Amino acid sequence: METTESTIKSLLSQLSLLKNEIQKVIIGQDQVLDEILVALLAGGHCLLEGVPGLAKTLMVRTLSQALHLSFHRIQFTPDLMPTDIVGTEILEEDHVTGKRFFKFNKGPLFANIVLADEINRTPPKTQSALLEAMQEFEVTYGGQTYPLDRPFFILATQNPIEQAGTYPLPEAQLDRFLLYVKIGYPTVQEEFGVLNSTTGSKKVKVNPILGGEEIKQLQDLVRDVTINDDLIHYVSSLIRATRPDTTTVPYVKEWVRWGAGPRAGQALILTAKSRALFKGRYAVLMEDIHNMVFPVLRHRILMNFKADAENVSSDMVTAELIKAIERSKVVGL
Repeated sequence: METTESTIKSLLSQLSLLKNEIQKVIIGQDQVLDEILVALLAGGHCLLEGVPGLAKTLMVRTLSQALHLSFHRIQFTPDLMPTDIVGTEILEEDHVTGKRFFKFNKGPLFANIVLADEINRTPPKTQSALLEAMQEFEVTYGGQTYPLDRPFFILATQNPIEQAGTYPLPEAQLDRFLLYVKIGYPTVQEEFGVLNSTTGSKKVKVNPILGGEEIKQLQDLVRDVTINDDLIHYVSSLIRATRPDTTTVPYVKEWVRWGAGPRAGQALILTAKSRALFKGRYAVLMEDIHNMVFPVLRHRILMNFKADAENVSSDMVTAELIKAIERSKVVGL
């Protein structure tokens, strides 16, 4: 038991080292980094949204450099085909026998960390090529199934302001992302740091901290973090209250078209456990749930036309839900 505890402490200390290593390059964006690392520990995928120039691609590339993991970047464009992502069969010849045969040539999806850059710039046909990989961690081609290496982590980026030539992600695809992370502008001090550190000749070296086996150990540990029944009841009440047909919250009935499904509750509990472990705790607190509820529900609550017209966002609905459920004392926490 002592060895196990010492191993856990060593892994947790390496987590803070990992974040420090990334912050050699990425200045600020502390909460964004936390959410990305929480998703990694939980074994899920992240959708990153932010205007151009906020270092979304650099953030993912730096993360890959700080890990002993393979990394591929896929630039999504309107002419990208599913085979450009998954791979394709090529005709080869056996030089000894002269016989020809088809061999599956793996695409860039076969890596531990995959950056799907500007994912909403490719048509749904190509976007859907990621669905099986994201959910089942495998790829099927020509009737043959090929397992993906674990850990497997997709980080997709999209630009919220330039909508010409883009294809909105379908709801089924959005639901496969564990977290929807929004990246905002830096503070005055952070922007000064960015300008000061990126316009000179000094190069920063990022050292790899964790390997694949260590990441898998941490992902297993996340599952062992405890959460009491009261908190599970609270999560269930929160998720069920997002659904207009069953909710008692007027705000939801007015603005929401579709609420979150059971996968949202699973995601909220899993990411709360992951955040607790990331903070060095082995039990989930209410603060973990409140911290993760926004990136978990952001893409799982579908707003109606009235909400779109009046700029009412899913984050605003989530904030109202938290207030309403705490007022109603659903679980007496």
